[in-house]
Amino acid sequence: MKKSLLIALFASLTYANDVYQTHKTTLPDLKMPESNLTFKMIEGYQDYKIVATHFRTDKNEIRYILANPIGYNALKEKVKKMPEGSKIVKIGWSVKTMPAFPTALEADKIQRIEYMIKDSQNFNTNGDHWGYARFVKKEGKYMAWDKGTKGCISCHSAVKETDYLFTKLQSTH
Repeated sequence: MKKSLLIALFASLTYANDVYQTHKTTLPDLKMPESNLTFKMIEGYQDYKIVATHFRTDKNEIRYILANPIGYNALKEKVKKMPEGSKIVKIGWSVKTMPAFPTALEADKIQRIEYMIKDSQNFNTNGDHWGYARFVKKEGKYMAWDKGTKGCISCHSAVKETDYLFTKLQSTH
């Protein structure tokens, strides 16, 4: 009986460790020019909640938009200004036709991971209080986007009235 319990306990611990290992990732040590935001600052982003999806027709790319707990709760409460520490992560995937369902598309390869963080102390020069970072994936490796954050800022300035966010929490009702 004790032997069976020990085997069951060992098996469950091994399973728990395997599950943890599959969700544990290490992001490359990259830094975004100008903002100095690093890829590692969003370590664990895979555990953030999905708040929306967007399809960029100009890039033929589906984007999953995730938020850390601070950002998610703010979006859920429909606040006007996001609180400090909010992180919004955008994962851009190329798309391909689903082999089993040819009239549908599915995510294929990650093209980019972008994020923005609300940090008024460090990012107030543009008046938006957000720091931006983009890491593109080419030939299986990530690299910091070499064009800096001007493109992020100019695009997001179009949605100043929603605290520079294109995203709102997509409702299931």
